[in-house]
Amino acid sequence: MRKHRSNPIIAILTFLLLGIGLIVIYTIGAQRANFMNSAYGTDYDQNFFFIHQLISVGLAVFAFIFAFKFPYAKLRALSKILMILAFAACGILALLALAGSSLASCQLGACRWISLGSFSIQPAEFLKLALILYLAGLVSQHKEAGTFETKDFWVPFGVASAVSLFFVVFLQKDLGTGVCLIAIILAMLVVSGAKLRNLVAVFVIILAGGVMSILVSPHRLERLMTFSGEGDASSSYHIDNAMMAIGTGGLFGVGVGNSVQATGYLPESINDSVFAVMGETFGFVGLMAILAAFTVLLLQILKVAGGLPLEESLVVAGVFAWVAAHVVVNIAAMTGLIPLTGITLPLLSFGGTSMIFISYGLGLVSQLSCYTGRRKEKDEGISSRRGVGRTHYASRRRSA
Repeated sequence: MRKHRSNPIIAILTFLLLGIGLIVIYTIGAQRANFMNSAYGTDYDQNFFFIHQLISVGLAVFAFIFAFKFPYAKLRALSKILMILAFAACGILALLALAGSSLASCQLGACRWISLGSFSIQPAEFLKLALILYLAGLVSQHKEAGTFETKDFWVPFGVASAVSLFFVVFLQKDLGTGVCLIAIILAMLVVSGAKLRNLVAVFVIILAGGVMSILVSPHRLERLMTFSGEGDASSSYHIDNAMMAIGTGGLFGVGVGNSVQATGYLPESINDSVFAVMGETFGFVGLMAILAAFTVLLLQILKVAGGLPLEESLVVAGVFAWVAAHVVVNIAAMTGLIPLTGITLPLLSFGGTSMIFISYGLGLVSQLSCYTGRRKEKDEGISSRRGVGRTHYASRRRSA
């Protein structure tokens, strides 16, 4: 691969979005603290959420720089170990939740975090990164060996994907993160050049699993009923207030610090619902600017993927699907286009684990943007390239 300068737009937009998210949490953090103290009897300081977000942003910047500097060749060698560690972390969380340990942080019956004092870690975010690296190496290995899309490939691919989805969707009860994992899996299969019939088969299997996960979960069924308009009025409270926040913002918003929904009316105002609060604060123009930033960022990631060999291209495609799934699912849920599901808005929502690992993924893409290469065909060699390089007229002169 030929080395050159990295794509600067990816780093600029990553840090810009992190900065915007920090400003938003600063403006609504005090309102959130007051609401939590009055509603749940907590004792949060006015700057509690801002300080935690500031620490998370600092760690996210470090993660981006570390991913940019740490050679991908070394990271690739660790992909299987990282996959095992990710499964182990998810398994430990499940055991802690089953034992009723205080180390398993649970909300509304869903145990998704390992609590470490003032901070918590969400193993599913680590799992996303590990799955991308593992599947990229797996596809590349079987492509080179000529065993791609054979049983030798589909068994480890299916096991890694199925176990990941089982941990997240069924044990952690996190369908939003499950959708993100599905997007990663399908995107990497498409980029790998998998046959259409196999892609359809994988999609049907995933769809069947998704339907089953909804049928066995009462709260998911309730959200589906609410989306279809058949639920009761109380079940649509969250989405109604999200739409109200966006509508109240008008063209230019109510201004920084003037959000009404952030005072306790809108659930998860600093997490999953931050897009709606931003709509109220910055208005339609502000939301369009945020959407433009994400659009440019995703297009730049695709641009990087198009200039790399297969394995590196798969890694970048996985990160693209990761970020895109978060953006699309979060915004679609907040605007009532899909049933409500909990998933963060990348780099903007409150919370450290998601922000840190997404920043690491973007830093890795930035590192790979320093290179341009091409995919090596199975039967390609030096002699074949020389043959291609000889012109038709040169061949005629030589034969004459």
